[in-house]
Amino acid sequence: MTTTLETTLERADQPILIDGLSWREFKAVEQLLSRPGIRLSFLDGVLEIRRMPARKHETAKQRISTLVDMYLEYAGIDFTPTGSVTLESETGRVKREADLSYELGSNRERPDLAVEVVVTSGGINKLEAYKRLEIPEVWFWENGRLRLYSLGDDGYTEVDRSFVLLDLDIVLLGRCINIENHLQAMREFRQAIQSS
Repeated sequence: MTTTLETTLERADQPILIDGLSWREFKAVEQLLSRPGIRLSFLDGVLEIRRMPARKHETAKQRISTLVDMYLEYAGIDFTPTGSVTLESETGRVKREADLSYELGSNRERPDLAVEVVVTSGGINKLEAYKRLEIPEVWFWENGRLRLYSLGDDGYTEVDRSFVLLDLDIVLLGRCINIENHLQAMREFRQAIQSS
């Protein structure tokens, strides 16, 4: 039997937002809604409920992951791919799961890079959530374009190049993410980084 929440999530890709929750109430609701196919985020008393991403989202996410992993290996950068690890802070009143995340170097407390693939609009302010979680860099892939944000004293600023992966050619990465064929994208990206 399908519950009202599941029916609502099936009808729309837009998130459901529930306002006015304390951290304690959020944690209680989180236990009740912990089920496959649902992703929860929380910021300043607002609970965001989304159904798990569809094919378009997952394809872009995997492409980005593959290419970034290739770059990190080629560049010899020690890294740990932490995927969609749950990041939360009770004092910051925030919980968020990135689509992808990376720890660069060893013995890191939190990811250095978070990546979001955006196929729907609405929901909590993701940059504010990552700011409270102190993630140094956040990338958004939306409408075939990669946008980078670097964390400074006053919050995030949109930047043209990565500050955590200084030598990564962002234009090349964006172009290869947009290639329809996955194998071709990998080949072109590998060839370009090896010849640079």
